[in-house]
Amino acid sequence: MPPPGQARARRPDLAVRPIGPILPPSNIQGNALMVVIAIMAFLACLTLGAVSMVRATAASWQSQISREITIQIKPDDTLDMNAALEKAKTIALSFVGTKSGQIVDEAATARLLEPWLGSGLDIHDLPVPRLVIITIDEDHPPDFQAMRDLLTAQIPQASLDDHRTWVDRLVSMAHTTVLIGFAILLLVFTAMILTVVFATRGALSGNRHIIEVLHFVGAESLFVAREFQKHFLKISLKGSAAGGLVATSLFALASFWQNHTLATPQSDQAAALFGRFEIGWTGYLGIFATMLVIALLTTVTARLTVMRAIDEIDLIRSDPSRSGGLPAD
Repeated sequence: MPPPGQARARRPDLAVRPIGPILPPSNIQGNALMVVIAIMAFLACLTLGAVSMVRATAASWQSQISREITIQIKPDDTLDMNAALEKAKTIALSFVGTKSGQIVDEAATARLLEPWLGSGLDIHDLPVPRLVIITIDEDHPPDFQAMRDLLTAQIPQASLDDHRTWVDRLVSMAHTTVLIGFAILLLVFTAMILTVVFATRGALSGNRHIIEVLHFVGAESLFVAREFQKHFLKISLKGSAAGGLVATSLFALASFWQNHTLATPQSDQAAALFGRFEIGWTGYLGIFATMLVIALLTTVTARLTVMRAIDEIDLIRSDPSRSGGLPAD
């Protein structure tokens, strides 16, 4: 106990130096790798969004086609076209699995032919077939063969088109597009992994003396690998987030442009070729998942590469003859 009246002597506080990272948080190699990962993430997310958009468009086309069948009646001098159209509609609606029917009138038929024959067309001057569109139940479609046979027997000039050929082509196109998209994603991921491997080896070469010192003072290989893993995790998260956000913004801007340019030739042509520039919440969720996968792959690849490089360093230190004539230190 200190004597009364005397101030207790205070020990000076020890200044603890904060522990810094093994690798510098920002350098040329790290920034270059971040840019590469951002580009890879952008390409991967763009491919995933495009595949999602094409699949949605193909599914929409398939649904629209599979909901309807078309009855075509060819004109004949001995045929009362209006009566034949009504009769074909009645026959089709008599089958279980049909919902409604619509006769395409002369004005609508002329509009369908305008892109090829021009406006002001009088369809009475040409042998233009007339159409009846029948809406069917997708879950419980009618017997198309029986309907086709009955129509042919009652109206010889009538033919039924159930669009199965178009549906099969759309399904094949969607599957092919998905396979191509996944192949591109696989190539992007492979290129990214190889890039991370070389970047990690470059970082190890530039910081070999740090690893040597850590080994000399007794640092475990897992500790060194963990520090490199944290370093590359930060880089990959920043790069993948940047690439994913750019891809997401691109789809959002394309959707905004299409919504504000409806009924224009540019928008109509783009919608005809690519459909709606909307990938939905599943597409955006897929982009976010792709960003996480890219960051995870980068981190795991960096860790495995560091562990392998450290094993090589340990092997060279234990047997300097394996260094290829270079000094082990």
